[in-house]
This record gives sequence, structure tokens and C-alpha cells, in this order.
Amino acid sequence: MARPADTVAKGVGTGMRDQLVTLIGGGGFLGRYVAQALMRRGARVRIAQRDPRQAWFIKPLGGLGQTQFVGCDVARPDTVRRAVEGADAVVNLVGLLAGDFQRVHVDGARAVAEAAAAAGASAMVQVSAIGADPASPSAYGRTKGEGEAAVRDAFARATIVRPSIVFGREDDFLNRFAGMMVALPVVPILSPATRFQPVFVGDVADAIAQGVAEPARHAGRTYELGGPEILTMAELNRWIASAIGRSPRFLELPDAVGGLMAKLPGVPITRDQWAMLRRDNVVSPGAEGLAALGVSPTTLASSAPGWLVRFRRAGRFGRRLAETA
Repeated sequence: MARPADTVAKGVGTGMRDQLVTLIGGGGFLGRYVAQALMRRGARVRIAQRDPRQAWFIKPLGGLGQTQFVGCDVARPDTVRRAVEGADAVVNLVGLLAGDFQRVHVDGARAVAEAAAAAGASAMVQVSAIGADPASPSAYGRTKGEGEAAVRDAFARATIVRPSIVFGREDDFLNRFAGMMVALPVVPILSPATRFQPVFVGDVADAIAQGVAEPARHAGRTYELGGPEILTMAELNRWIASAIGRSPRFLELPDAVGGLMAKLPGVPITRDQWAMLRRDNVVSPGAEGLAALGVSPTTLASSAPGWLVRFRRAGRFGRRLAETA
């Protein structure tokens, strides 16, 4: 889905006219916004993923001839090489929250970087995550850190971006919590004191596009991307409830209970996700972030209510009634 008109980046034009950028995993939540950010700059984008048909919705978001689609699986290096052939730049957006982390976050990232280097690409952006660390207690964070190292070994000039939790119209974060508040009279909150720095998907996309557009300036650097607000899990849930006009009862669960739940079969959180949830997800002190990439962060209040309105009791009508009350 296209970004709302009031959030389209300003000052973009044709600085990347006719450059070809391959987006590995470009049909996903973040990928669709990166594609639009690049197309606004005049670039051509090649969307590469296992089933390209799932990304065809991107085609009408650009101009005639601005989009290409190709099958690609990061676990099959031969398909990655075909996907990046002739590309001026490559962006790797592929990641998992559960599954074979080694295969995707490490081996897959290495395959993308090696293919980009072999193709002579002038720029590569690797999308990692805050908390990426080879010493992380979670397999997710550990393999994200190992993946960064693998990328740098193969493509030393790569730009690495580490977003905090990314929110936007199609996200599986704010929308999931809002859905729980609609469905449940009592909403459990795991790890209520863990801090997050939610970052708007359009801001992350603009940051990535900037890294692609100016490789000489951003090559070899790592950026941590967070929004303007830091909220605990409990504060975030209460903000969402206020935004959708709901008043559920919140039950803040002790860590001992959350850890036990993560060990049970059939629960919506894995042990690894629980290990991730135990650590704050905020920009490190002194780290370069959105400002260094020329992006002004978007607040939750200025963007999220526009799509969270569907969770109100009377939808948009309920919002209008509340505003005029």
C-alpha cells in the first residue's frame, strides 16, 4: 500500500534516474516502502523473492518500466546471483522471527553480499536489527550479528541499518496488540518494563534509500534507527488503547510467568522471542541514526491513528464523534 500523502518524503526527485536496485525480499512489509522511496528518486527496482507474484501489487506504485520481478531464494546462491546481475545496488531485506536463522540471517546474507560484490554493485544495504550481536542470548540477535560480519567480509563497503521495532499500516506489531484489545477483556502484557523505540516504516525506507543513493558517504557505516519516543511495553499498550478508544484491563505478567509460557507448546511466543523480549530495543548511546541519513523521525501520534482507527468501535465514525464530543 502506498504511503499516506502527508508522509511522502520531501525533496526527492530524479537523482537515481535509471539506476537499477535489486531488493531481496522486496515484497514484504518494509520492502514495499523501500521500493517506493527508490522509485520516487527515479530508480528502477527489481523485486526478488521466492514467489514474485506476491509482490505484483508494487508495479502500479511506480512509473512504466520502473519495476521488475524475479524469483529468488537466499538459500540458493544461484538464484541470488541471477537476481543481482546488472544491478547498481542491492538491498537485503530478508529476515525471520522464527525458523532457520542460520540459513537466512547468516548464510543467506553472505550469499547476497558475495553476489553483489561479484556483480560489481556500487552499493549494498544490509537490513539488520537493534540487538544484533554474535554474543546475544537469542538465536535471532546472534545470527543477525553474525550475518553483519558475513556481509562485511564479502562486501566491505556495505551499509548496515539496524531498526528498532518498525511500525506502519501493514505491521504485525501495533495491529496485533490493537486486535487483542478488541477481542479480549483482559490483555496480558509480557515483559512490561522492556523499552522500545518504535520507528515508522516510511522513515526506515527513506534511510535505506539514502544509503543506496549516496554510497560514498554511507559505505561501511552502521546506523541504528529509532523513532522519537521510547516507551515500555506497558506504556505502548496503553498508548494503543487510548488511540483506538478502548479500555481493556491490562495484566502485567511477572517475568517468571512469561518465561514459563514461552516453554509451553502452542503459545504465541517462542523461547527465542522471549529471550529477545528481555532486552531493551532502543538506539545505543552515541550511535548514528536517522539524522545522519537526513531523515526526520515520525511520531506515533502523527501517523498510527490514521490506520488504527479501524479498531475503534464505530471505525472512522467513532473517531469523528470522539473528536467533536
